[in-house]
Amino acid sequence: MRPVQKIKAKYYSREALKYLFVAGVLTVAGGGSYVGSSVARKLFQTNQHSQRKATNSFYYLKKRGLIEMKRDGHDVRIALTKEGRKLAGKYQIDDLFIPRPKKWDKKWRLIVFDIPATSNIIRDVFRGKLKEFGFYQLQKSTWIYPFECREEIKLLREFLGASRKQIQVLEVSKMEEDGYLRIVFDL
Repeated sequence: MRPVQKIKAKYYSREALKYLFVAGVLTVAGGGSYVGSSVARKLFQTNQHSQRKATNSFYYLKKRGLIEMKRDGHDVRIALTKEGRKLAGKYQIDDLFIPRPKKWDKKWRLIVFDIPATSNIIRDVFRGKLKEFGFYQLQKSTWIYPFECREEIKLLREFLGASRKQIQVLEVSKMEEDGYLRIVFDL
């Protein structure tokens, strides 16, 4: 029973970080000594038992130095620290996926990248995410996918700190001998 509780606490901490990453700053009006509780109640639709875990997650994040809570008159301002932004960005990338539309628009998306050997980690992480998304490797640094993925690749590129010159997305309407790719992607 203990591991399930830890997973829920991790879930609430992770969700709170992702929410603050997108929102930037959260201000709680009239924040008294139960700031975490009121924030948890508004962010997570929880029962009373789970609400306590959600509340504790805010204090856990503060203790770890991932968020900062500052009084601003009667209000309390909650924001991510530099470390919190890094971790929240990682969570956002971990949850990233490319939705598959019902109908294919008959265009191929080529991802071409040239990341220097000095950035092996970035190259490996990028290649790993492409595999996770379901891309097919045409050549060493050229991958293909049949559905719109520009925004997801842009987000991944920004997270990894790569430039547009290093990672490019091309949209191709015609390609020689693409029959095998249609089979690979079940089109």
